[in-house]
Amino acid sequence: MSSAAPTSGASIVPFRIAVSAAELEDLQRRLATVRWPPEAPGAGWEDGVPLGYLRELAEYWRTTYDWRRHEARLNSFAQFTTEIDGARVHFLHVRSAEPDALPLIVTHGWPGSIAEFIHVIGPLADPRAHGGDPGDAFHVVAPSIPGYGFSGPTRAPGWDVARVARAWAELMSRLGYQRYGAQGGDWGSAVSQQLARVAAGHIVGLHLNLLMTAQPAAGPGPADLSGADHRAAQSLIEFRTWRSGYQLVNATQSQTLAYALTDSPVGQLAWIVDKMMEWSAARHAPEEAVDRDLILTNVMLYWLTRTAGSSARLYKTLTSAQPPATRIEAPTAVAVFPSDIAQPVRAWAQQQANVVRWTEFEHGGHFAALEAPNPLVHDIRAFFRQLRR
Repeated sequence: MSSAAPTSGASIVPFRIAVSAAELEDLQRRLATVRWPPEAPGAGWEDGVPLGYLRELAEYWRTTYDWRRHEARLNSFAQFTTEIDGARVHFLHVRSAEPDALPLIVTHGWPGSIAEFIHVIGPLADPRAHGGDPGDAFHVVAPSIPGYGFSGPTRAPGWDVARVARAWAELMSRLGYQRYGAQGGDWGSAVSQQLARVAAGHIVGLHLNLLMTAQPAAGPGPADLSGADHRAAQSLIEFRTWRSGYQLVNATQSQTLAYALTDSPVGQLAWIVDKMMEWSAARHAPEEAVDRDLILTNVMLYWLTRTAGSSARLYKTLTSAQPPATRIEAPTAVAVFPSDIAQPVRAWAQQQANVVRWTEFEHGGHFAALEAPNPLVHDIRAFFRQLRR
């Protein structure tokens, strides 16, 4: 899979993606011999991924998609592995040429991967080359969560959000970064928030493109809210009531799910594409929001690494929606994209974290770094600009 040797101790080892030809041939064979299920007449996206759409996408994957081109694109970013708390951690580390660049750790979610950041790493690390102010440069660290991508699969239990956050604090320390920012959505948001607690003396600020808010113990309930906050609270209720079934499956049957998704590339494709459609700004097909090849590259990072099960296990750490034990005191920016899985309640967010910036965008969804990379980059730059000194 890679030319890098296994890591041990605190060593940091260069890594390069090198998928074998046999792996790609096996994928081709499987895509050519899919056993397709029947479909109810008139079924659309409300029943899951439509048969006609998935057959066409799978054929594109088999005949047109070029993994080697995207493998090379990922390999254009410096990559490394290290062992932390018994697990391998794979990460991109793109240092800026600007002398005063601020370190920034960016964390993906599910069903995402480091491929989410392919459009934003360059502008963040080298704003001078992308029409920006060199003073806004970042040293970008983009790890794969243990159990995901080339960090996985994990072999030991117990990798919850707090443990990932502690691993990130150790990673940044190993890289020599003592003062840094954090950014993320989905699980990346949860990990970044926890990182602000376990490494409070090192975090200068958090930028979150998803903040799942919960009613504070002593705060207004949904019925007491009005306007945008009332609508946001309703979106949270709707999500938790009708659209969170995947969480229960991931949390309670990750091993059962792993058999199907590890054996069937079309199964893995459908499980991810379903969410890329539902949580994005797309209306008829996911490609309206995210480039088709990038969708498949993201799927490949699950398929090639056999991490369907280990990535799902992170959901075992989910608990009922309760306000966090401690408020986040680090300056926090919340970027709100209208097609995300749910909207944050601002009145609750301000009790959950030290929210100093709140930006509502006109377009985009859950996969903000892929759907709206330029607006996201501009918001990250603007937020951290005031925190660099």
